[in-house]
Amino acid sequence: MRRRVYEILEGVHDGDRVAEAFDRALIGLILLNVAAFIAETVPSIEGDYGDWLGLFEICSVGIFTLEYVLRLWSAAEAPYLKRLSPWQARFYWARRPYLIIDLVAILPFYLQQFLGLDLRLMRLLRVMRLLRLTRYSPAMHTLSRVLYGERRALIAAGYLLVAAVIFAATGIHYFEHAAQPDKFGSVPESAWWAIATLTTVGYGDVVPVTVWGKAFGSFVMVTGLCILALPVAIISSGFAQEVGRRDFVVNWSLMSRVPVLADLDAFQVAEIMPLFHAHNYPPHTEIVRSGTPGEAMFFIASGKVKFVSDALERSYGTGDFFGLAAMLGGEVHYGAFHTVGRCRLLKLYREDFRRLEHLAPEVARQLRTAAGERIRERQGLIAGKDGAAP
Repeated sequence: MRRRVYEILEGVHDGDRVAEAFDRALIGLILLNVAAFIAETVPSIEGDYGDWLGLFEICSVGIFTLEYVLRLWSAAEAPYLKRLSPWQARFYWARRPYLIIDLVAILPFYLQQFLGLDLRLMRLLRVMRLLRLTRYSPAMHTLSRVLYGERRALIAAGYLLVAAVIFAATGIHYFEHAAQPDKFGSVPESAWWAIATLTTVGYGDVVPVTVWGKAFGSFVMVTGLCILALPVAIISSGFAQEVGRRDFVVNWSLMSRVPVLADLDAFQVAEIMPLFHAHNYPPHTEIVRSGTPGEAMFFIASGKVKFVSDALERSYGTGDFFGLAAMLGGEVHYGAFHTVGRCRLLKLYREDFRRLEHLAPEVARQLRTAAGERIRERQGLIAGKDGAAP
């Protein structure tokens, strides 16, 4: 039972309907909690529905607490923690960022209820429940890895920003303290202007009035644009690299499931991989409609696809491909292709197939041979023969 709880909470298996339903329910509950917290700040809503909102808060905290306890209890089933004792595994699991967020989101409720403290400020931590949604976002996982991987560069950029603030605050203090001693009387007082100017916010509540102060302020503004661009460039570059690595691994994994592509070496894979477009399709989805032009072919990395026409029906499984004959012949599809279950496909357009012929001629030759065989089978079908294939 503990193993099954772990599989549901962590979504170990793709297509686990119980795990998917649990994730959807938890996401909905988190969003409702954030909406309830916002509604509580409206006096009229708080006056009319305060008791109901309080009851909802109690029920939500109970559910979140049960989830937190179950996550700790089932942590012993994590494969990479098998070498540890159950309690050591749970202690390790509790220190994960997501579990810390879960704890911080529910802890203020218990501190207020059982210790009798007025923790109104800590109630703001309920908004931390919104951060729990990052557990269900692959993009946020990627961004967190980027921030961790580029931490040294980001720390250097932060150090540069702090140095610029100190420099700007010191400079404007010496230029403006005589004219505006109430606003620039010291370096700490001048730091507010320095931060607002370097970040290009410019509230206008504190501005230089002397000629040299304005000239120095102009220099600080331009410097701020350059400094703030650094972390943005670091994060965007790291994000692009991380996405590229992930796509490379995913696409290589998908290509390895197709026999005609499985024998390619790493150099060939790196060259032809940009030609393929990965797609995920849910069950019972039409991929190609009958009568549409053959503009691309598809490789089945996982799942099952069914071809249906007036003349025949045929199924394609993992490792197979379809749409090749119509694409090479410039014809229309005389039947429809739709998924039987969840499918992962690699799509190759006609223009990219021509590039494939230059980068991997042996693969293109095998595909053209297969296309010729299928065209002959189709012509035999039209002539009234058996065993036709699209």
